[in-house]
Amino acid sequence: MNAEVKQFERTLVTSALPYANGYIHLGHIAGAYLPADIYVRYKRLRGDKVIYIGGSDEYGVPITLTALKEGITPQEVIDRYHTANAESFKALGISYDIYGRTSWPLHVDTTQQFFRKLDQEGFIHTESVELWYSPQLERFLPDRYVKGTCPKCGYTDANGDECEACGAQYAAQELLAPRANVPGDTSSPVLRQSRHWFLDLPRFAEKLKAWLDGHPEWRANVKGIAYGWVNDLRPRCITRDTDWGVPIPVEDEDAAGKRIYVWFDAPIGYVTNTRQWSMEVAGDENAWKRWWKDPGTRMIHFIGKDNVPFHAVIFPAMLMGQEDYILPDHVVGNEYLNIFNRKTGQSEKGSKSRGNMISVRWALEHLSVDALRYYLCAIAPESKDSDFDWDEFMNRYNGELCDVVGNFIHRSMTMTVKNFDGSVPAVGLLEAEDVAMLDAIAEQMDAVADALEMFRFRQALERYIELGRKANVYFDAMQPWVTRKTDMERTGTTLHVCCQVVKALCYGMAPFLPEGAAKLASLLNLRLSGGGPDGGPDAWREALVRLESGWKLESPQVLFPKLDPDRIAELAQMHLEGQAF
Repeated sequence: MNAEVKQFERTLVTSALPYANGYIHLGHIAGAYLPADIYVRYKRLRGDKVIYIGGSDEYGVPITLTALKEGITPQEVIDRYHTANAESFKALGISYDIYGRTSWPLHVDTTQQFFRKLDQEGFIHTESVELWYSPQLERFLPDRYVKGTCPKCGYTDANGDECEACGAQYAAQELLAPRANVPGDTSSPVLRQSRHWFLDLPRFAEKLKAWLDGHPEWRANVKGIAYGWVNDLRPRCITRDTDWGVPIPVEDEDAAGKRIYVWFDAPIGYVTNTRQWSMEVAGDENAWKRWWKDPGTRMIHFIGKDNVPFHAVIFPAMLMGQEDYILPDHVVGNEYLNIFNRKTGQSEKGSKSRGNMISVRWALEHLSVDALRYYLCAIAPESKDSDFDWDEFMNRYNGELCDVVGNFIHRSMTMTVKNFDGSVPAVGLLEAEDVAMLDAIAEQMDAVADALEMFRFRQALERYIELGRKANVYFDAMQPWVTRKTDMERTGTTLHVCCQVVKALCYGMAPFLPEGAAKLASLLNLRLSGGGPDGGPDAWREALVRLESGWKLESPQVLFPKLDPDRIAELAQMHLEGQAF
């Protein structure tokens, strides 16, 4: 490996917990889940000790608001969407070691432990604040229970605490023209005093800055947002007026009718789910401590940029206020996946409310897992927003994965199976072109690995496809379809080299396209093994070990069927009509 990477004994990977009040969509996948899964699959192939922790964020106002609007209980809301989203993640190949829930009783225990420790150390205090109150309901209205005009940009459908249009965050009293966002509430909200609990973030300013200074390798977007917060830290309210959530563990009459704020308890869900994994999978209720309290663990968060403040400032401060917890070594924050509108020719922000986002469950009804994973990685919004464009989707998948990688694999294996009795042919005299191609395998596999270690997933995929391009150039230059008529030894040597490339393409494919890699491995009679929580062999290096002459191969099949233009046009029209969710 050329990349300089810190050495750790094990790696803990998390992806942001999605709210269980709606179906996950492709924007979520491109931002936080596919990059994490690719990285975890790669680390497993390397034989590293790694676990991937995820789950549903099941508390907070958006869930109770959904329940109110649908006339059902919050528990019914989270049960529906937790199950549906867990199934979608699994279908897309997102390989969690555990996909947990913040509604688990264990999460109450974990969250309250965090709260108590911070309180004991003097990092929590109470303040009386002005909040919107409904005279009709005779209750305080949490942030999402209020709509109004954004004080920053004038957007008229802004939430009580932040604006979807411009991204601004503000205090409740700053919202203009407030109105209740609760079914049946026709009263005008008024401001009243309410006592709440606050995390004293300024107390962590120096530690947070020193920690951030120690990570110059982070992406510019993450560092920019994090430093912006750290340079202007203020105490942050960590409770809300609601009866849905983790109870505040204090003996105080003002705690009645309040719960811990979802953005305090949500990241603690990573700890809860690791604890649950310890009991359910590892069979050791204390195993989680190795992943959270041992300096030999490297913790990596994968998130969208809207979650940067919570993962690069607030949660680290919460961890600093505990005993012996490690801090994240990397926070990988992506920009947004937008939607290209074929009708207007413009890029649009994707959202369920606009009806223009594509849900994972809908996408998987019509498209293959490999096609979706390939395109979303190819356009990953790593340094700037990117667009999901149906025409580009078809062209990239057909022109790159199918025509470059899929085509080389199919014609190489077809000629080999047909002309050499279904086995890897013997190798004869290696010419300069043969040696160059064999050398390119190691070079490209190392280049892919370097990019993955640096969290440059688009670049890693490009370098993988480049191996396929070089292989096609080699195949065309050696012309085995011509030499087979006059020189079978030369043909055998060419196809022997091609079989080595196919093997490398199989291993290199595994992090990105696990379904395609599994199919190809079965055709090559290979077993893609690797590590996990306990580690294992370095299967990535196995890609460079040559298949022996006489190694049996199965009859080839098309790994990546091409997308039909008429079908893509039909799906694009369904999407345009708001049917893709």
